[in-house]
Amino acid sequence: EPGWPNLFGTDHFGRDTFSRAIYGARMTVIIGVGSVIVALFCGGLIGMLSAYFTRLGHFLMRGIDVLMAFPALLMALVLITLLERSVFNTVLVIGIVYATTTARILFGMTLKLKGEVFVDAAVCSGAGHSSILFRHILPNLLSPLLVQASFIFAFAQLQAAALDFLGLGLPPEVPSWGNMLSEERIYITRAPWLLLYPGMLIVVSVFSMNLVGDALRDSIDPRFKDDIAGV
Repeated sequence: EPGWPNLFGTDHFGRDTFSRAIYGARMTVIIGVGSVIVALFCGGLIGMLSAYFTRLGHFLMRGIDVLMAFPALLMALVLITLLERSVFNTVLVIGIVYATTTARILFGMTLKLKGEVFVDAAVCSGAGHSSILFRHILPNLLSPLLVQASFIFAFAQLQAAALDFLGLGLPPEVPSWGNMLSEERIYITRAPWLLLYPGMLIVVSVFSMNLVGDALRDSIDPRFKDDIAGV
C-alpha cells in the first residue's frame, strides 16, 4: 500500500510505483516532443507545398481528406501493427497520424497568405519559390504552429497510453504510464492505487497541455476569445 518510503506503493514485483511513474513521465515527454516534430515537419511541408503548388496540392489534399476520415486511434493501430514495438516507431506512427490535421490547417493558412500583398511583392522582386515559402510565408505560420504543437503533445500522450495499454506501443519492459496500466489492470480490485496514480498522471498531463493550448490560442487570436464570450 502507499506509504513511506514508497509513496505510490509497490507493484506485484515489489518495484516502487513512484519511481516507475517518474520514468514514465520521461517517456511521455520523449514521445510527445518526437511526435510534435514529426507531425509539424511532415504535415507542415505537405500543407505548405499543397497550397503553393495547387496542381500538386489537389491530389495531396484529397489523400489527406481520406486519411482524416479515419479515427486517429484506428489509424495508429493499423500503422503500429506493421512495425515492431519501440519508442521510435511509436513516435513515428503518432506523428504521422497528426501530420494529417497539421497539413490541413497549414494548407488553408498558406492558401490565404499566398494572396497577401507581401507575397506579391516578393514575386515581383524575383524571389524564388523556396524563398517565398520559407522566408516570407513560414514566419507567419509560426504562431498557429505553436498552438498546434501544444495540442499534438497532449493528444500524443493519449495515443501512446492507449497503444501501450493494448500491448502495441512501447516494449513491455519500458515503464510508461500506459504499460503500467496494462500490467496492473488485473489487480484493480485488490490494489486500485496501482492504476489510480498512472491514470491520474495521464489525465492531469493531458488536461494541462490542453489548457496551455487554449491559452496560446486566445493570446494569438483574440477574436476566438471574443467569439466565445459573445455566445
